[in-house]
Amino acid sequence: WLSCRLYCEEAKDPKRRSCQTVLAQALDVVVRSFAPILPHLAEEVFQHIPYKKDSEGVFRTGWINASSAWKKPGIEEAIEGACAMRDSFLGSISGKNALEYEVIIIIEPGLLFELMEALQAEETSTVSQLNEIMMASQTTLLSELPKETPADANITKGTFLINLEGGGICEQSSYKVIARPIAKAKCPRCRKYTSESSSTPCPRCLNVLAGKGST
Repeated sequence: WLSCRLYCEEAKDPKRRSCQTVLAQALDVVVRSFAPILPHLAEEVFQHIPYKKDSEGVFRTGWINASSAWKKPGIEEAIEGACAMRDSFLGSISGKNALEYEVIIIIEPGLLFELMEALQAEETSTVSQLNEIMMASQTTLLSELPKETPADANITKGTFLINLEGGGICEQSSYKVIARPIAKAKCPRCRKYTSESSSTPCPRCLNVLAGKGST
């Protein structure tokens, strides 16, 4: 899903820029970490970093000092919860191409549902953070089973333990994941099944190509 942000979004799109920021921060931490034992390699990597640096050499940058802005309450649990649901989804399709499916996630109202809403504000999305983590073409987040759910639908059930503020907030929530083939064509640009025709880019890609950014 990182590659989708990097190569499919518009150059200045916040999603793409935020991905670049995270990769740059990760590279900075890794290079400083192995500098004491691999000084020449660390210095060579540092000199080839393609953005402005605060100093001329890796050994003049000081030790790792990550900003507190990276520690956002609840985000770690939200990602871990989404990854647990992704594992349930991928396990239910037995190695098939995840992009050929849409995912429906059902979570009863509560803390886990609120955490997932932080990753996907709208009910259904093809471009949300939650959908990127699920690796599907489309993700729908609901608080109850859809009325039109077939009786033979493949429903995977699971639970996730939320532990916030060092155990001060602890809640175990259950979820259901439904995977079903998506009734869309493959976009020739982003390769997601979100297009009306295999010869026409999907709405998101059309906006990017037109210079309007992603929606």
